[in-house]
Amino acid sequence: MDKNKNIISKTLSRFRGWIQAAATLLTNIHLPNLFKGTIYQGNVKTACVPGLNCYSCPAATGACPIGAFQAVVGSSKFKISYYITGFFILMGVLLGRFICGFLCPFGWFQDLLHKIPGKKFSTAKLKPLRYVKYIILVVFVILLPALVTNSLGMGDPFFCKYICPQGVLEGALPLSITNAGIRSALGKLFTFKFSILTIVIILSILFYRPFCKWICPLGAIYSLFNKVSFLKINVDNNKCVGCQKCSKVCKMDVNVVESPNHPECIRCGECIKACPTDALCYKYGFSNKSTKKNTNN
Repeated sequence: MDKNKNIISKTLSRFRGWIQAAATLLTNIHLPNLFKGTIYQGNVKTACVPGLNCYSCPAATGACPIGAFQAVVGSSKFKISYYITGFFILMGVLLGRFICGFLCPFGWFQDLLHKIPGKKFSTAKLKPLRYVKYIILVVFVILLPALVTNSLGMGDPFFCKYICPQGVLEGALPLSITNAGIRSALGKLFTFKFSILTIVIILSILFYRPFCKWICPLGAIYSLFNKVSFLKINVDNNKCVGCQKCSKVCKMDVNVVESPNHPECIRCGECIKACPTDALCYKYGFSNKSTKKNTNN
């Protein structure tokens, strides 16, 4: 059984790029809309997708959970707010930040940017910046939308409006290319958001997933569930030889042996591929314990 788990785990991590591509396509399946300059508005759009994906993308299949949450967090009369909160809890418990590593379109975009040849920099000494995303979550996704609402009680989407670069990448840019009306209406806010996107692109080439590490409030939410989610990374201490190769290849700056289910772990599986003794594997279930070393020999 352990051998089968190792094979499945390594296969899953090896094909991660293809899984990310498929998830991005399914999240943005209405591709003809990219050429029409219109936004898909079917019934499916009322459901949330798991990753960060702009509602305003012409091809978007569903709603971004962060954007949807901002709209309804300011008033209890929106019953859908309970659905979105439940969605966060369900996805967090089932998968945790596996969503960031395998199912998020903007995460895949950063991965592709980081593959561009050139000098790369470690973020190990920048760990304090990881707490910024929690501040953004509290201030821009919860507090401000809850306090600043319109006549209908809907919150202003501060994060989507002023910070999120995904909206420019997937929404504003393709719409402005194909829709003259939208193109003529672009102003200072678009210029500001486009500057944020440009900075994130440059940083993603130099550093691994800077948006995920330092800014993304959706990643902040899922990180809260990493230690209790059903999907975990298990360390078999009977096999582990303490070489630390797993931690050395971790681009999310996690000490895999000491904390395999750290809030920053996106379950990318690089540690699993790097382990020379097959001591690491994905594990799905209720247990939160690593395999203990046998001391009876």
